[in-house]
This record gives sequence, structure tokens and C-alpha cells, in this order.
Amino acid sequence: MKQLSILAAVAALCSLVSTQVTFQNSSQTILRVDNGSYAPNGPVEEVHYYYDQWPIGLAAASDGRIFVCYTRGTYAYTLGVTVNSTAEVAYPSQALNLPVSELNTTFNGIQFGSANASAFVSVQALYITTATASRPETLWVLDTGRPTIMDAQGAPTMPYAQPGGPKLVAINIANNSIYETYTFPSSVHYPDSYMNDLRFDLRNESQVPFSTGKGVAYINDSSNEGRNGFIIVDLGTGDSWRRLTQDPSVLRTPNNVPSYQGFPFYLKQIGQPIQWQPEGLDGIQLSEDGKTMYYSPLTSDYMYSVPTYNLLLRPQDPLAEIAAHNNVSNLGQRGGQANGFEGDSNGLVYMSMPEQNSINIYNPSTLQAELYVRDPRIIWADSMSVGTDGYIYYNINQLPYQAQWHNGTELRTHPGAVLRSKLPGNGTKATAL
Repeated sequence: MKQLSILAAVAALCSLVSTQVTFQNSSQTILRVDNGSYAPNGPVEEVHYYYDQWPIGLAAASDGRIFVCYTRGTYAYTLGVTVNSTAEVAYPSQALNLPVSELNTTFNGIQFGSANASAFVSVQALYITTATASRPETLWVLDTGRPTIMDAQGAPTMPYAQPGGPKLVAINIANNSIYETYTFPSSVHYPDSYMNDLRFDLRNESQVPFSTGKGVAYINDSSNEGRNGFIIVDLGTGDSWRRLTQDPSVLRTPNNVPSYQGFPFYLKQIGQPIQWQPEGLDGIQLSEDGKTMYYSPLTSDYMYSVPTYNLLLRPQDPLAEIAAHNNVSNLGQRGGQANGFEGDSNGLVYMSMPEQNSINIYNPSTLQAELYVRDPRIIWADSMSVGTDGYIYYNINQLPYQAQWHNGTELRTHPGAVLRSKLPGNGTKATAL
């Protein structure tokens, strides 16, 4: 009888342990539980769903339209606009999106992207600037000129860029027409460069050092195989130059292993040994006064800044590059790795945090990082855009589960999404620049 009592007690204990180990619901425990959510400014709202092409960048316009871009391989178009909550169409037209058959060419067995400066090859990023007395509300389109091509074994390769393919394009969204195109010499945009994001200062020459009066664009080169750094464009003359190329602050952290949704991540590509994420300089954001550029590599826990004065110094100044390197500031850690950045009218810097399913804020007033929003649906917020309605919009594209990072096996599940969150402190789109 005693033996049966002991067996019964052991069985009960095993049952209890089993219940605790397989715990799924916070109502089943008296312990503190992380529910994965934080949204003090209001709920995270679902705005749009992607059922066809997986997105990269987005930009929210004042008329409510959301413009979207998709890096090319086999997609029918690389720049689009949402037409309802579940569909997008090519923008400004299908004709201005190069057909897949014209995305690349081969010289002596070496793949090159298209040199077509009049149509879009592979768009990585978008940004909208508000209307001014001299410029309409503008959708700025950053075309890398480097599509992703699959070989016969399904391994991804990226052709080298040709001058003309990589470009910055300005579109008047009131009439959906291109009004300016900027291309880059091979001494600024290298064949293995990869332009990732962009920001603008459109003030006049008295407010922007060394500019010619129509403003400047700041672009980051995040190339996996190339030389990371900044590309600056004078929008008045079209002149462009580089700064901080190969500075330690723009380079990837070697042999870095992040965790996404709890799983340690290694890069697994067909035909390649298992390795680490190679991307360098990723997030960039201008301060509200235009005097500071905040930035970081994807694979770093640290945030950096540099005075824009040092980025704007022209190449004719023999000390320009040395001065830029000397004036980089390490702002410390910000709670994990971050990819895309965005800013608002309060001067806050929003940082997408893919390891935490969250968006953090860097507050220049407190010199600290703060949690802004966290949600289990935020599986890689790849791009963010502050609208004039006081919300920040962000793409969810499940990037860590894409086939290119998992030996050709697609692990993403549709739909992708555009989410939005209310900005704190009555924030809205920054228009001072």
C-alpha cells in the first residue's frame, strides 16, 4: 500500500512538471510572464497586407497613399503603390519598371546589372519630402541597379553595377511624373556598392554648408562585399562624393550571431559555406536641425553619429576625409542590433530592432535608448515612414525566413504587412529640412 502511495505521488509530480514544461498560457501560472507586447501610445494597427511580392521599403504620402518597393529577382515590378488593403500595382507605370529579361547582362562571363537610367532596375528604399515653395511633394526612389539573379542551382548572385543603373530619382506624386534623375560615377558608386537608404536636407545654401541651394541627399552604401560608407549628392549640381568609407563605425561586426524569435541565426546560402550576416552600414537618420547624422551597421549593438559638416566637405579639401573620421562619436549601445531608422518632429530617432520584435527610440535629449513599441507581429520591420497623420508606418517582411538565407527554402508565410503606431508627444513628420 505504501509502495502504491509513493508511485501515486511520483505520478502526480511528473504530471505537475509536465504541465509546467509545456506551459503555453499565462493563465496557467502565477509567475511573471513576458507577453511580447508594449504599446503605450495606442494599439499597433494593421494597415495593409502583402499577398504577392515581399516588400523592402515604403513611404507614406500626405494623401494617404503608401508607396512600396521590392528588390528584384523575378518580381514583375520593383516600385509600386497600394490600391487597397490587399493589393499593389506598378508605379508610376509598368513601363518604367524594367522587365525581368532586361535586368542584367553578361560581359565575358561576368554578370552586370542594367545601365538603364530611364527605368527602374531594383529599388531598395523610398523617402517622401513635403512640398515647399520650390519643390512639390516628392517621392525619392533609390535604385541599386543590382538585381538578384539565381543560377542553375538556385544560388543567389548579385551582378555588378554599371553607371546609369544605380540612381536617385525624384517623382512628383501630384502628377506621378519623374522630374529629376541623379546617377553616379564609378569612383563614387563602385561596381560592388549597394545603396541601402537615404535622407535629405532641402534647405537653402545659407543653411546647408557647401551646398548650391537645392539641398543635399545622404545615402548609405551597405554592400555585403564592398566598401561601406556614405554617398552625398548635391541636388543642385548632381555632384556626388563619398565619406567615412571603411571607417570602423560603418563596418559589420565580424562573426556576429543574432537571434530572431529566439533562434540563433547563421547565413545559409546555396553553394556557400555557413557564415555570418555580412551587411555593414544600415540605419541612417538626420537630426531635426540637420547638423548630425545618426547611423549604425546592421550587425552592431552600437550607435554612432558624425557632424553633417564633415560629410558635406567637398573632396577638394585635402583634410575632408581625415576630419570626418576624427569626428565620429560612439553613442554607446542601444539595446540590440538595428536595421532601418526614421525620425519625427520631436527629434526622436526610431530604430527597428529585429531581435526584439520591436522599435526602439534613441532620445538625443536623454542620450538613452527607449522602448517605443513591441509586438509579436513585428517580425523584421524592414522600413519605416512617418506620415503627416502622426503615425509611423512600417513594413513587416519576415526577412530572416527568406529562401536566400535558408539554402533556397522559403520559410516566410503570407501575408506580409504594413503596420502603424501612434507617435509619442504629438509627433508628426519632420518638415524643418
